[in-house]
Amino acid sequence: MRIALLTDPRYVAPSTDDPYNCQVLLEEAWLGRFLKEQGATTVRVAWSDPLVDWTSFDAAVMRSTWDYFERIEEFSPWLDRVSAQTRLINSTALLRWNMDKHYLLDLERNGIPVVPTVVVERHETTCVQSVLQHQGWSKAVMKPAVSGAARLTFRVDASCTEELERTFAQCVAKEAMLVQPFMPSVLEKGEVSLIVVDGRCTHAVRKKPKAGDFRVQDDHGGTVHHHEPCAAEIAAAERAVSACPHSALYARVDLVEDGDVLRVMELELIEPELFFRFCPAAAQHLARAVVASLK
Repeated sequence: MRIALLTDPRYVAPSTDDPYNCQVLLEEAWLGRFLKEQGATTVRVAWSDPLVDWTSFDAAVMRSTWDYFERIEEFSPWLDRVSAQTRLINSTALLRWNMDKHYLLDLERNGIPVVPTVVVERHETTCVQSVLQHQGWSKAVMKPAVSGAARLTFRVDASCTEELERTFAQCVAKEAMLVQPFMPSVLEKGEVSLIVVDGRCTHAVRKKPKAGDFRVQDDHGGTVHHHEPCAAEIAAAERAVSACPHSALYARVDLVEDGDVLRVMELELIEPELFFRFCPAAAQHLARAVVASLK
């Protein structure tokens, strides 16, 4: 059994002088080790490498493909092409559904509490101020519907500047944008990320923003901490994953507190960091699930 672990070209052979690069390699090394124990051979390859013979792999597992949203016009047809030659994990249908944050509206329709979301479609003339006024929100966050790593993510309020409105208009001219109410709990408590493998929560972390920021991503100075999830958090995460239109072998569910309600901020099914360094056993669980799905 031969399995590709898909990455971003920047991380195929990164310099190990950078601790962040080492972190990426460690995450995938844990999965590779346990896949090997299951009798599989693994190869780390860039998803966009034109020289890869995808028919030589029994499966390709999406891992650190962290440039896909910046190359979406290339990535989308790549999915069709490669899924005809090998099996993608997670499935192509699930990846397509999760690529666009319109999926939050689907989850909400299925009874999953999500951060309230207004989608301003491409070419619409709606401004941020009008969304805030209509929804009665004093503060909000705007972000692209297809994005990652807090790309083009801004915090806005009722006194939204002309510059931010101009930025929003420029974004909407090119792509759909989301406007969501700002969750104050993020500043104090951050987000709780629960890892769900083959339908079961394996572990969790808490991600906190740096002082003076609201973005929890480490690209923006955020920090990651071990978190022991409570029963309510586990139930919320597993329920969110079960509401997906297709089964997921792995998922990361980012939850935020809104009073006594746990809301889904993001449901990451494409290339989430799974924080195996906090729980290597989760990588073993995923390796077993991958091999079992292929058998």
